Amino acid sequence: MPKVKPSKLDIAKHQGEVLNLIMAWKRQEVPRQMEIAPLAQVKAFARLAPPALDFAAALTAEPGASLIAEVKRASPSKGVIAREWDPEQIAETYARNGAAAISCLTDSRFFQGKLEYLTAIKERLREIGRAVPVLRKDFIYHEYQVYEARMAGADAILLIVGVLGDNDLRELRELAESLGMAALVEVHDEAETERALKSGARIIGVNNRDLRTFQVDIETTGRLRKLIPPDKILVGESGIRTPEDVQRMAAMGCDAILVGETFCRLPQAQRATKVKEFVEAGRRSRRA
Repeated sequence: MPKVKPSKLDIAKHQGEVLNLIMAWKRQEVPRQMEIAPLAQVKAFARLAPPALDFAAALTAEPGASLIAEVKRASPSKGVIAREWDPEQIAETYARNGAAAISCLTDSRFFQGKLEYLTAIKERLREIGRAVPVLRKDFIYHEYQVYEARMAGADAILLIVGVLGDNDLRELRELAESLGMAALVEVHDEAETERALKSGARIIGVNNRDLRTFQVDIETTGRLRKLIPPDKILVGESGIRTPEDVQRMAAMGCDAILVGETFCRLPQAQRATKVKEFVEAGRRSRRA
């Protein structure tokens, strides 16, 4: 596996290899973690976790495009994003200002996340009395990671179609659902959308960022929307930077949007106002 810096990847040098590099690392990381905490132990702790909140219901409780606000410290293409880093405080700001759900990056090598951040966020939300579901956003390919997510308190997990075979995609989604969690099944082109639908996915996220190149095209959601039945929950992801972008995504038929970098780049003092703007834009778009 080529050596890469965990904080920032040279995208020009590794064009087309980013996702492969991440997955190569994951296939080393998960077995090592299983040696530290065996699967049987993680399963036992997962059974002791408080029941998961209803992620799908949270996304559709209000009219318009609901907000999934992301706690994200860094990315392979941008390096460190959140200069003021307090994941619990960031999550609390999201919850207090209208976010329907929270996404937490848990990959450590490429995104500087931790599974412990998710657990701490869940504890903070319970302390302040906000029943906001939390999504584990990571590169999940193994059942161990699904049980880990539930053990940590996750209410939903991300499954990326581009890194999973058809059987794994269905089995991991069904496993998550058997544990009370939802699965946000992520696609970025027509072939992946077809596979997601065949797998039985109920919540489909269209990533406007191609994870193989990290190039962003916000029109990807509009193009793929035509292929997704109206009874599915559609989440638009990436490249959403302004309230106008929120309205565009809602006009494309999104039930929810996922936004991270736009919020995490801001100083903490400015986050609440920006979150409120995005929440209101999502609601206003459906009223218009």
